Amino acid sequence: MTSIMNEHPQAARIHETAGRGLAIHCSGVTKGFTAGGNTIRALRGIDLDVRLGELAMLVGPSGCGKTTLISVVAGILDRDEGECRVFGQDFATMSARQKTRFRGQTVGFVFQQFNLLPALTAAQNVAVPLLINGVAHAAAIKAAKEMLDRVGLGERTESLPKQLSGGQQQRVAIARAMVHRPRLIVCDEPTSALDHETGHTVMRLLKNVALDEDRALVIVTHDARIFGFADRIFKMDDGRIVDVVRNPSASIGASGGDAHA
Repeated sequence: MTSIMNEHPQAARIHETAGRGLAIHCSGVTKGFTAGGNTIRALRGIDLDVRLGELAMLVGPSGCGKTTLISVVAGILDRDEGECRVFGQDFATMSARQKTRFRGQTVGFVFQQFNLLPALTAAQNVAVPLLINGVAHAAAIKAAKEMLDRVGLGERTESLPKQLSGGQQQRVAIARAMVHRPRLIVCDEPTSALDHETGHTVMRLLKNVALDEDRALVIVTHDARIFGFADRIFKMDDGRIVDVVRNPSASIGASGGDAHA
């Protein structure tokens, strides 16, 4: 990948986004894990800024630290060294209760393994973030059904996860991440189980969220079909960010393809 600076009708969006504040600021972030008496350095001094209104993608080979990085950003994992702030807040200064509250109100997650609750219907799974934030049950279910309709599952709201295909479960997980309108959505391979058309439908929904100047998205992906939706692509290798690709050709109607096409 090489950086692209050519002008394009969508370049105005890049320039506009560049003048906004930061949703995420990471500087010198490290993270290691101990296994069998050995320390594995998953992150080796990460510097990452994601702007408000931006859709950022993390790409790179398996094991390069992408999932670890988004887990640190979202406050699921504690960093070892460095600085990391989300909307100006540092998880390292929060109690466990404060972390949970901040994540519940501010962050939406799309996990690679979906993490749906097997005993709950699709609508009930999607409603969980709203219920956690104190929304009345009837209102939460209504909003959940509306969000499921937006991801093409309006007829499966009463289905249990085991009654849904992998792609349908992934869309339920995406609906759950978006239903409470979090300021930050963090996605781990959100389109990996989706066909081309459905994947682009989901990405258009996510992109619409990112267009809000007070929000941001970070997506870990190997799916080259969706690279065209990114504002910037951060290439990782061996626990480091080794290249940043600006993508002025990004648009809501992007057809995908390589980021430097």
